[in-house]
Amino acid sequence: MYLLTIRDGLVTRHIGPYASPKQASDDLDHLLQRFGERARWQIHALESPSDLLKAGDPGNRPPLTAAA
Repeated sequence: MYLLTIRDGLVTRHIGPYASPKQASDDLDHLLQRFGERARWQIHALESPSDLLKAGDPGNRPPLTAAA
């Protein structure tokens, strides 16, 4: 699944889910007409937290602790 994120100034919208990035991209053209010219966008792949924990992702690190 994919999620489309559009940021326009202080407003951030999360739109989706989409089955493919192409579907999100197809909707993007229509959606950008509602936002200003400086709007930024990204398409994100949704990941399951349990899949990341099982995979042993290097980004899955224990939280930092304050130095004594």
